Amino acid sequence: MSNATPLNLADFIRDIPDFPKPGILFRDITPLLQSPTAFRETIRQLAEPFRGQGIDLIAAAEARGFIFAAPLALEINAGLIPIRKPGKLPGKTLSHTYELEYGTDTLQIHADAIIRPGCKVLMVDDLLATGGTIAACCTMIEQAGGAVVGCAFVIELVGLEGRKRIAKYPTVSLIRY
Repeated sequence: MSNATPLNLADFIRDIPDFPKPGILFRDITPLLQSPTAFRETIRQLAEPFRGQGIDLIAAAEARGFIFAAPLALEINAGLIPIRKPGKLPGKTLSHTYELEYGTDTLQIHADAIIRPGCKVLMVDDLLATGGTIAACCTMIEQAGGAVVGCAFVIELVGLEGRKRIAKYPTVSLIRY
């Protein structure tokens, strides 16, 4: 039995006031990524609720979502689907444009991605804020025939109520502000 103190992942998140604009408190994951111990523990904790569920694929939007999705895919023995911004993928793509609080954005996946009908897909991102990006990703995965079985985040900004936009999916966040 270990006497080690459990790692508090929030200790590895740096607050940067007034970024990217005045009044915003940015939650910086760089210190977490710079600590192999904290990064490894983050992946372990993200994987734990989804182990043994037969997840086929992890899907994540660029760019910070990729940082956590790739090692998580290896950890639970799943494939990886990168969700990109327009113009980043060759060939035919599926697109989804969605509303942001300050405009619109568009995301794309390969039209011939390896999503088989009923394929179990776990969505991953570093941060859940308003939920617009992850909801758009879930919509694209479902349009491609996948079944979204959950959403996993390192950080959740609770006051922005993004969890409500993805309420139909089991959602896990490791650090909540």
